[in-house]
Amino acid sequence: MNKVEVLRHDDHRYYHQCRINQTLHLVSAISFVVAYGLLFVDPAAAAIVGWLVGMVTRQSGHIFFEPRGYDRINQATDSHKEAIKVGFNMQRKSVLIGIWLMLPLLLGLSPSLFGLIQPEDGLQGYVHDVGLGWLALGAGGLLFRTVHLFFLRSPAWGLAWATKIITDPFHNIAIYWKSPLALLSGQRYDPMQAEEIEARA
Repeated sequence: MNKVEVLRHDDHRYYHQCRINQTLHLVSAISFVVAYGLLFVDPAAAAIVGWLVGMVTRQSGHIFFEPRGYDRINQATDSHKEAIKVGFNMQRKSVLIGIWLMLPLLLGLSPSLFGLIQPEDGLQGYVHDVGLGWLALGAGGLLFRTVHLFFLRSPAWGLAWATKIITDPFHNIAIYWKSPLALLSGQRYDPMQAEEIEARA
């Protein structure tokens, strides 16, 4: 199994056991595909779609619906899973989300970001600048963690993680497109895992 597939396998089994989370990831994945298309037309709009729809639905699934605590399926505690997570665990995500929430406030206080940019005029210009700021944040977060993994693990693992993140929307659509139907049929958790997860609820 290559490195990208290893990362995908671990991500799915550790962090996508709930059908609600899977369904929210499907919505997120579709919005990111739309955002990818918008990158060629309006990068600021692409970032707004990616962050406000893609990231909000994706992270809501993890925060509110994914089981926490001891994972009997994988024989792992939540703290163990968080410690070995290759990408953004909950602690690193909280930092990223904090910066994401702060950017609109900073642009409201200083439209030029303290002299770093030439601000656009009016409300539409403000929204455009927020979008570009969020785009820079997303690209910067991806680049930072990729390079960080070069030193923590190896360049090969860093590039594998970046590849996984960039292609996640397409992969999530491929594996979670049936999740809404499964959820509507009453399956709260992935069928192969439901019995053991419910036993610990």
